[in-house]
Amino acid sequence: MGKHEVVVITGASAGVGRATVREFARHGASIGLIARGMDGLEGAKREVEALGGKALVLPVDVSDPDRVNDAAAQVERDLGPIDIWVNDAMTSVFAPIKETTGEEFRRVTEVTYLGFVNGSLAALQYMLPRDRGVIVHVGSALAYRSIPLQAAYCGAKHATLGFFSALRTELLHDKSHVKTVMVQMPALNTPQFGWCRSKLPRKAQPVPPIFQPEVAARAIYYAAHHPWRREYFVGGSTVKAIFGNKVAPWLGDWYLARNGYNAQQYDGHEDPNRPDNLYEPVSGDHGAHGAFDKRAKPESWEFWAESHIAWLAGAAALSVGLVGFAWQRFHHTSPAKKVTHTLKAVKEAIHAKAA
Repeated sequence: MGKHEVVVITGASAGVGRATVREFARHGASIGLIARGMDGLEGAKREVEALGGKALVLPVDVSDPDRVNDAAAQVERDLGPIDIWVNDAMTSVFAPIKETTGEEFRRVTEVTYLGFVNGSLAALQYMLPRDRGVIVHVGSALAYRSIPLQAAYCGAKHATLGFFSALRTELLHDKSHVKTVMVQMPALNTPQFGWCRSKLPRKAQPVPPIFQPEVAARAIYYAAHHPWRREYFVGGSTVKAIFGNKVAPWLGDWYLARNGYNAQQYDGHEDPNRPDNLYEPVSGDHGAHGAFDKRAKPESWEFWAESHIAWLAGAAALSVGLVGFAWQRFHHTSPAKKVTHTLKAVKEAIHAKAA
């Protein structure tokens, strides 16, 4: 896929979704922008057009399957056949389980899990008959390793991983050329920590290390164009959380029981009366970044390596070959020459140290 592809992004008004909108716009995409908040959607549209892309504003709650289907139909009519669908919309509640209501669990599940299901079904009805297209699921390390104080969100991300795995298996069974891929994210500097519902005594924060949303956006763009991998992991912290949980989940339980509460809060009392976006969008254009710019990393070297694995494998093979060639030459050198080479190397090292 190249320029002028048609992309739909849910959760497009802010955070990772907003950063992803910008990333695709820089490559000339036409983008269907799905979210609830009109202020953020209009801001995203202006950015897309400034970057040379085309945008269609679609104020939709992803928990409503009929509205999502209508949005997909409008994208097909106004922008053209959908090439890529990015499921990103989410919400959360920061609270202990004993303080979270059943209604709050239901709402987080409707948006953060069923929103992905609704988006996928809407995309599939157009992609399957054409036998092409990519569905990207924006996941999290929390899809594997749950943490305290975010049970509703963790449960929804676990469910999303289960749905994705089933969908991918069925596409493989059908020998479909429609692809799906999941990108597991680390802690990100997004506005969600200031607008998701919180019952914590102090302000919520992402568990460090924190990455900028542009790191996530670049990973999503890459995954959308390289969907033969099942999953991509962004950030070394994501890799450690996922594989550590596979090896010793009990250790994660113990560690998070001791540290997981404080790690998700920072100095300053939370305002219990501030607006939250659980049922209605918070007014204003909140952009992509949250309040943690000074602590957020602009790059993920782990994902750079993951996305350049062929290049790194080639470089490693070349290095091994050169070492083998040098060893072979040394091995076939006469004993006298070996001693001479060794003494020369020692002499050069002594001179270098003295200098």
